[in-house]
Parts: sequence; structure tokens; C-alpha cells
Amino acid sequence: MSSSDQRKAHWQQIWTTKATDKVSWFQDNPALSLGLIAATGLRRDAGIVDVGGGLSALAGELVIRGHGNVAVLDIAEPALVQSHDRLGAMGDDVAWICADVLQWRPVPGLFELWHDRAVFHFLTTASEQQVYVKVMKAALVPGGWAIIATFAPDGPETCSGLPVQPHDAASLAAVLGPDFALDREIAEDHQTPSGQVQKFRWCLFRRL
Repeated sequence: MSSSDQRKAHWQQIWTTKATDKVSWFQDNPALSLGLIAATGLRRDAGIVDVGGGLSALAGELVIRGHGNVAVLDIAEPALVQSHDRLGAMGDDVAWICADVLQWRPVPGLFELWHDRAVFHFLTTASEQQVYVKVMKAALVPGGWAIIATFAPDGPETCSGLPVQPHDAASLAAVLGPDFALDREIAEDHQTPSGQVQKFRWCLFRRL
């Protein structure tokens, strides 16, 4: 089984066996994401892709706020189906993309904002990280924005039974390279449904 097939099988199982509001990364209000997106000053018709956002509330909140070009990419089809159904008629206003981000081939420059909450830290090898960066660069127009949230250096070492690679702004910038300029970094203490606290770092970058 290829690494992509293994990733797909893992997340398919997660989203067919666990309740949405019981997983550690559950977030009923994506306030930090919305705040960072608003800070970019993007037009309401700008292309936005939420990577790994299968069951996130972000897409729905963006549609409610008038964003008319929102896409969600996730490797697990059950998560996308559940999100579409949960949003009702609004779900038809979102583009749902079932794909492994490392194998995705987006239309070049289709998006002006790339949002990733807790996908990048699952990429623990340099080769995986560089493929991710290549895909992100292709998807974003020059001048576009990238929001990437990962576990912080003092955060968890595993998640959902998988190892993770924590980051801060400096380590993320080193991976992204000179085509991305850091705009800001925010530390977050995310409280899980079980009451534990996970340390996150959020970074906003501009695609040069």
C-alpha cells in the first residue's frame, strides 16, 4: 500500500468511526481562522481553499459572510459528505475536493488564500514537506496568502495515532523558502473536547 493509500485509509477510518465533536481537533467556532482571513483584506469573490477542512465549520462560516468562491480539500470523502449535508443548501455553494494534498494538481493560481489548520504537521519528512510547498505555490497567485496552523514546539508529539512535526514561524519559514514572507505569528492554546490543552502556532504568510 502506498503512503497516500495509507493516509487515506487512516482518515477514512477516523471519519467513519468517531463523532465529529469528540476528536481532539474539534472546533465549533473557527474565530482565529476568520480573524486572520479578514486581516488579509481579501475580496468576497477571492478563491479560498481550506486544506484538510473536511469537517471544519470554516467553509460554512465563510459562505455566511459572503465569500462566494470557497473550496474544501480533504483526503477523506466521508468528512466532505458529512460537511456538505450539514450545511444543507449552503453546501452547494462550496467546492468539495476529495484528494491527498500531496497528489493534488490544482489549476495554477486558482486561489488567493490557502488555509491549513493541522495538516502540515503530519508531514514529518523533508520530501513530503517540499511536495506540499510545491502544490501550495502552484495553487496560489503571486501576492496570495497562506495560513498554516501546526502544533507548537511545546505541543503534542502525536495526534490521532500518528507522529507529528511541530513548528513555529522560524521553522515554517525555513521550509516554505524565499517565495513566502511571514506577516504574523499567533500562539494558541486549543482546548480539546476532553479538556486538555494543545499548544498551536498560527502563521500568516504572503506569497511573493
